[in-house]
Amino acid sequence: MKNLQREDIHIISRHSNVTEQGIERALKENIYNDQEMWQKFLRLFFITLGIGFTTAGIIFFFAYNWADLNKFAKLGLTEILVIATTIIVLLPKINASTRNIILTGSSFLVGVLFAVFGQIYQTGANAYDFFLAWTLFITLWVMVSGFAPLWLLYIVLINTTFFLYTEQVAKDWPAILIITLLFLFNTAILIGFIFLDKDKKIPKVPKWFTYILALGSVTFATLGMIFGILDGYEPVSPALIGIVLAVFALGIWHGIQSKNGFYLSVIPLSMIIIISALLLKISDNEGMFLLISLFIIVSVTLVIMNLLKLQKKWNHEK
Repeated sequence: MKNLQREDIHIISRHSNVTEQGIERALKENIYNDQEMWQKFLRLFFITLGIGFTTAGIIFFFAYNWADLNKFAKLGLTEILVIATTIIVLLPKINASTRNIILTGSSFLVGVLFAVFGQIYQTGANAYDFFLAWTLFITLWVMVSGFAPLWLLYIVLINTTFFLYTEQVAKDWPAILIITLLFLFNTAILIGFIFLDKDKKIPKVPKWFTYILALGSVTFATLGMIFGILDGYEPVSPALIGIVLAVFALGIWHGIQSKNGFYLSVIPLSMIIIISALLLKISDNEGMFLLISLFIIVSVTLVIMNLLKLQKKWNHEK
């Protein structure tokens, strides 16, 4: 049986005559990590830790010795590091996981290179230019690697670039419009990765990656709705309300179909926050604060109870 989970083995043990030795063997073969798995985990962990500390050390090196270094040393050292790590990635004997981790470190060094260049030549005070260049110059690496942490860095850079652009250039854009656009972008990325995860021809997308994307999308949706409620009517508010309701309904449906409690907990939590903001808009006296507190306690309790019921139902259906 493929993809056998711990809950499956427990259900089999309760509803069959399998011996304790058989259950123990199934746990060892399908659940417990053996020596080889621990060695693989520790190898990747220490590689990631080493590259992370190395990148941080390079950043602090430039920060501490900035005044004593000439322009050639500042740019030359950073460029050599970027080139060296990129050459290491191209070596054929390196496995895919190590290659992707090193490539992620190289992507951070690209940001260091642009930061050094900007500080030397004073390319301008618009910080979005820095993040835009960083994003563009690692695009090819992101597309080729298909590595989830590198994709996460890429998405964070795009969001940061857009946000800084609205702060420094498009200063007249209303906050709710900015949040709406960020919500639409992150939701589109999330839906795209969910569909890619169903394609058996490509590697599976890690759950933690889609969870982070979903959390970001729900956060922007919640902030947009709160801005629309507390700051009064905005032209984009009706469109945002309709889109948020549609996306939330789609998320609930996906959570039920995939038997994933994450979406069924994050979305209701967002709705509780939005309704609390709506009640606060109606009145902000002591009685309303008491009502909001009771509403949060009761609604969170109901969400937890329903999640527990669904979890028990899904366990019995396995």
